[in-house]
Amino acid sequence: MTFRSLFALREFRAVYLSMVISWIGDYLSRAAVTVLVYQQTGSVLLSAVSFAVGYLPWMLAGPLLASLGDRYPHRRVMVVADLFRMVLTALLLIPGLPPAAVLTTVLLASLGSPPAQAARSALLPLVVGRDRLTLAIATGSTSAQAAMVFGYLVGATVAVGLDPRLALGMDVATFAVSALLIATGVRSRPAAVAPAQRRHLLRETAEGFRVVFGQPVLRSIAVVVFAVVAFFVVPESLAASWAAEAASGTRGLDQGLIMAAGPLGFVAGGLLFSRLVPVDRRRRLTPLLAVITPLALTPTLAAPPAAVVAVLVAVSGMAQGALQPTLNATFVLVLPPTHRARAFGVMTSGMQASQFAAVLITGTLADHFRIPLVVGLWSVAGTAAMGAVAALWPSRERFTEAERAAVEQGAAGSAAPAQPAGPPDTPAEPNATPAAPSATTAEHPAA
Repeated sequence: MTFRSLFALREFRAVYLSMVISWIGDYLSRAAVTVLVYQQTGSVLLSAVSFAVGYLPWMLAGPLLASLGDRYPHRRVMVVADLFRMVLTALLLIPGLPPAAVLTTVLLASLGSPPAQAARSALLPLVVGRDRLTLAIATGSTSAQAAMVFGYLVGATVAVGLDPRLALGMDVATFAVSALLIATGVRSRPAAVAPAQRRHLLRETAEGFRVVFGQPVLRSIAVVVFAVVAFFVVPESLAASWAAEAASGTRGLDQGLIMAAGPLGFVAGGLLFSRLVPVDRRRRLTPLLAVITPLALTPTLAAPPAAVVAVLVAVSGMAQGALQPTLNATFVLVLPPTHRARAFGVMTSGMQASQFAAVLITGTLADHFRIPLVVGLWSVAGTAAMGAVAALWPSRERFTEAERAAVEQGAAGSAAPAQPAGPPDTPAEPNATPAAPSATTAEHPAA
C-alpha cells in the first residue's frame, strides 16, 4: 500500500483534511486561551487550568459522549459537533468576557470533542479498506503530532504578538471548514446501531467497557496502550524542570530538545515502520516494541546531558510510533463493528487518565528526588512491566480467532435489519466489518 493509493480515496481526503484542520484549530485555541487568561488575571495557575480544562470531558464523560458516535450516523455527529464547537468558541471573541466565563465556555466547547473524534474513528474503517488500514492510522497519528507543533507555535505567536482573539477566530474558521469538508466529501451512512437496537445511553456506554476489558485480546491491547503512554509522556511533562535542574547556559534549548524529540521520533517511527515493514512482521514485533519504549529511557539514570536525553526520548518515540498503528489496527479487527465509537471513547479516556496519573506521580517524586533518577527508575519499572506483558502476549492463533469472531458478528449484524422485524429504513452498516481486501472498510484508530 502506498500513500498515493490512500489519498486517491475521495472520502479519505475529506476525513483526513477535516481531522488535521480540527487538530490545528484545537491547538490554536489552547495556546490562545492560556495567553488570554494570563493577560486577564496574571495568574500562572489559572492559565494552566485553562489548558487542562480541555482534557476534562474525556476524563469525566468521554466514553458516554463517544457512545453518540455509534448511536447516530457518523457524518451527522461530526458535522453537528463541529458546528457546536464553532458557535461556543465564537463566544470567546466577545471582548471583556470574565475569566470564569472563558473557562466555562472552553469546557462546554470541549464536550464536542469526544463524539466528533469517536465518530471519525468509527467512520475511517468504512472509507480506507482493510489493506490501507495501518498506513491510514500511521498517517493520522503522525499528522496529529505535526498539527500539535504547528498549532501551538502559530497560536502562541499570534496570541502573544497580536491578539489572542485573532487566534481564536482562526479556530472558529477551522471548525467551519471541517464541517463543510465532512458534509460535502463524505457520503451518508446509517448509524452503526439501528434505532430499534438502542438502549439507555448509560447501558450502551457500559457495553463499551465490557467489550474492551471482557475480551482477552482487546484487554491485552488496552493494557499495553495505557502503559506505553504512561511511560512516554513523562520526559515531556518534566522537560521544563529537567532543563532548569541541569542549570546549563542553554536552558531554553535543552527544554525544547527534550519536548520536541518525542513527537519527532513518533513521526519517523510511525511512517517508516508502517511503510517499510510487512504487516505480519509488525505484529510479531509488537511485544518487543512495547518493551523498547520504556527501556530506551532507562539510561537517564546516569543523568546525561540534554542532547543525549533528547536522543533517548526520540528512540522511545520511534518505538511508540511504530507500535501504535499496529496495535490500533489489530484492535479494530478484533472489535465488534457496532461498538467502535464506544471502544474509542474507552481507550481515549483511559489514555488521558493514564497520562494524568503518570504526570502526577512522577511530578510528586520529582519534588523530592532528582529528575534523572525519577525518570530512570520509572522507566526501569516500565521495562519490567512491559516484559511481563510481552511474556503473556496472546498468540497469533488467538488474534486470528478473535478477528474471525468479529467478522462473523459483523456479518450477523449486517443481515439482521433485512429480517421483517427490523425497520427497513435503518439498516445496520452493511460494510461495518471487512470480509475481503476489496471491502470498503478497515479499522479505526483505537487511540
